[in-house]
Amino acid sequence: MKDWKDLFREEETKPYYQELMAFLNHAYAATTVFPPKEKLFTCFEVCPLQQVKVVILGQDPYHEPNQAHGLCFSVQKGVKIPPSLRNIYKELKSDLDIYAPSHGYLMDWAKQGVFMMNAVMSVEKGKAGSHRKKGWEQFSDRVIEVLNAQSQGIVFILWGNWAIQKTKLITNPQHRIITSPHPSPLSAYQGFFGSRPFSKTNEYLKEMGRTPIDWRIMEDVS
Repeated sequence: MKDWKDLFREEETKPYYQELMAFLNHAYAATTVFPPKEKLFTCFEVCPLQQVKVVILGQDPYHEPNQAHGLCFSVQKGVKIPPSLRNIYKELKSDLDIYAPSHGYLMDWAKQGVFMMNAVMSVEKGKAGSHRKKGWEQFSDRVIEVLNAQSQGIVFILWGNWAIQKTKLITNPQHRIITSPHPSPLSAYQGFFGSRPFSKTNEYLKEMGRTPIDWRIMEDVS
């Protein structure tokens, strides 16, 4: 598979995907859904398949206004940094001595080949987990299978049980997997803090002969 368009072409023929899209069309029309429809597939648009070096898998999108924009853990410009991302920034400082920016817009990572997808890619306003078991899980499994089949090594960063469940799909021995508890305030102190995922990822990329990620996020995101 050469690019994401091939994946979408394949999935669009499958009943589960058609049912998912029908559900979403109704949900967007009848309720408030995040991310906005035009940003639903941002992670695919900004990180081409052939350029993926690192995968960060989230659970489902932020469910308050103006937060979610199609990259897991990232929020739009001008939005307060959510607790999970604040903890990611804390670990980044502890791991690589990189200071947190004043915003939570992670596009700088995506543009370097960090593919940031939620296992469930949409949510109803104020209702975490509301779009589970509608077909997204099957779709995100398929995405992981496509990434697993890539010929260049990829580092998969799996935080929390939702993401760790995808481990069984990563069978290609050239890939690397980093797991830890989720960075949310409920679990960050149970092993996320001190897990050093950023430096470990760059060590793996160097071993694979790939360029490490510059994890710094620029202040000027205009």
